[in-house]
Amino acid sequence: MYELQDVSKSYGSMQALHPLSLTLPTGRTTVLLGPSGCGKSTLLRLLNGLLPPDTGRVLFDGKPLPAEGEALLAVRHRVGYALQGGGLFPHLTGEENVTLMAHHLRWPATKLRERLESLVELTRFPTDALARYPSQLSGGQRQRVALMRALMLDPDVLLLDEPLGALDPLVRHELQGDLRGIFARLRKTVVLVTHDLAEAGFLGDSILLMREGRVVQQGRLADLEARPADDFVTRFIQAQRPLPGGGTEGSA
Repeated sequence: MYELQDVSKSYGSMQALHPLSLTLPTGRTTVLLGPSGCGKSTLLRLLNGLLPPDTGRVLFDGKPLPAEGEALLAVRHRVGYALQGGGLFPHLTGEENVTLMAHHLRWPATKLRERLESLVELTRFPTDALARYPSQLSGGQRQRVALMRALMLDPDVLLLDEPLGALDPLVRHELQGDLRGIFARLRKTVVLVTHDLAEAGFLGDSILLMREGRVVQQGRLADLEARPADDFVTRFIQAQRPLPGGGTEGSA
């Protein structure tokens, strides 16, 4: 679905992403993993056309990603995007957040209602909470609304930027299970950003471990554990292992 050809990005003197070429397979979940500042969120924004690359090309469905205008909007209708914390509009109810783009595109009322009902069932969201505003929803409910909004137009691709990062451990664990079930059921192309090793292994078909704007290693979690590409891979994995006595270290 996506192909990057020698893509790079910098912010002034800081090189956020060094020249990178890779292919993200259709119908699979690719996890961008790494410590803060490694370039994973920059890469996600390049995939969504929110940032232009300094060099190279981003291909979407075999064609260069448009830089702007109606052509870029048409691509974005095929891409669902969800952020940490949900990124919901606080003055809109949950239902209004979910259906915003469908209303903008003037979907028939019957089609809109049927799609909303199917998403409520898919995400196990309480129907009576659709009338609440984001401030009246729990953190987990806000993330479910954000996911429904990202899925509303039935996109080919889901781009998820640390969607569970701000949640407490119990809610996060529940949503991880729900997300894996949703990914398996829909078989969409998913690119998910996280810094959590266990989450990456649980949700991802393939992991891209990043450091300082480069992909250090790509593969499944078992590959990273058994055949680390360098010392950084080993240290990153060890930093998130349980400590003796049952405690855990903080994420890298």
